[in-house]
Amino acid sequence: MVHPHNEPPLNPMPPVVMALFIVIVGVEAVFSLGSYGIVGGPAAVGWRLDAMERFAFLAPVLQWMLQTGQFPAEHVIRLFSYPFVHGNFTHALFAGVMLLAMGKMVAEALGSLRTAVLFFASTLGGALAYGLLLDTRVPLIGAFPPVYGLIGAFTYLLWLRLGQMGAQQIRAFSLIGMLLAIQLLFGLIFGGSQDWVADLGGFATGFLLATVLIPGGWARLLARFRRD
Repeated sequence: MVHPHNEPPLNPMPPVVMALFIVIVGVEAVFSLGSYGIVGGPAAVGWRLDAMERFAFLAPVLQWMLQTGQFPAEHVIRLFSYPFVHGNFTHALFAGVMLLAMGKMVAEALGSLRTAVLFFASTLGGALAYGLLLDTRVPLIGAFPPVYGLIGAFTYLLWLRLGQMGAQQIRAFSLIGMLLAIQLLFGLIFGGSQDWVADLGGFATGFLLATVLIPGGWARLLARFRRD
């Protein structure tokens, strides 16, 4: 295949998606290298655990903040920082690959700023679902809740497109259905965690937020309310 001289052979990755990917992979690289003693000396072996203690989201912490009405910055940051800490290299790699795949499609449709808003709003939505719906002391880490938020936005975009084509819009939910089925299967075979609640919270946040973030979405939503 011959490409024009001024056209890159591959479509460039949107900057916001690449920036998020670099942060996720960069943090994981530091932890992995530290665990093998390549950087940081002996103290680096505990860097991942230290980061989890400081930045992982904890349901009891959220419940304590809501009960006492106190929201110290050191705990509020957990609502947004947990996607950048992973349990191991494989965990971070899978999350990063899915971020690149889904983020590219969403950012090309919504733009970089809206995609960043969607990412962090879905991060918050996933944490709130995890903290309010579950009674667990297991920390929430990893970028899958905001990645599922991007999947939610992509699902809405696909839902709109199928509607314009006159096709069955329920097909837009085939991706999330397949992913949840895989999670259920792995959970039954290997014993799973309850992280899927946060993933579903991120998906719902991304889907709902896309209805207003998509260009013309707010006007479309107001017009629908007026018709009703």
